[in-house]
Amino acid sequence: MNEDITFILDSTKEAMANAIKHLEKQFGNIRAGKASPAMLGSVMVNYYGAQTPLTQIANINTPDGRTITVQPWEKKMIQEVEKGIQIANLGFNPMNNGDLIIISVPPLTEERRRDLAKQAKAEAEDAKIGVRSARKDANNEIKKLTDVSEDIQKSAEGEVQQLTDKYVKRIDEALEVKEKEIMTV
Repeated sequence: MNEDITFILDSTKEAMANAIKHLEKQFGNIRAGKASPAMLGSVMVNYYGAQTPLTQIANINTPDGRTITVQPWEKKMIQEVEKGIQIANLGFNPMNNGDLIIISVPPLTEERRRDLAKQAKAEAEDAKIGVRSARKDANNEIKKLTDVSEDIQKSAEGEVQQLTDKYVKRIDEALEVKEKEIMTV
């Protein structure tokens, strides 16, 4: 097969895989009831004037399914960490005991579960849009190739469609797992 087409297919596969990686990261931020350090993945803290991810300045643990503890490596950062968690607007009420921050994760209500399931669906739809966009870009690149026959172009477009179908199916499967996780009490 033509080198240009191979390159286009490889870069399309990479773009689609990135859409899945992004979806998995977004799903990690959607809490499903059990406490997890990933719930604080989006928290940024003012660390000596620079916005820094919480994970880079503190240990985050889950001693049980309903509690998250955050222990900053520098004690004087405890107020900044607490403020960062509140600013992130995750619906948590952090408590500071002087050494570490304790966050009680409230159990999810049925209504909140439905909202989280909707949020998961929206994230999955965004990932599908990313995959379809990669398909469109690849097909446009294939059409621009002048040194390959129409048959090879059609074949390459067929391969791009197969990739698209494969990644959309993976997104649907990931959404199904996440929805089940969210709705399980």
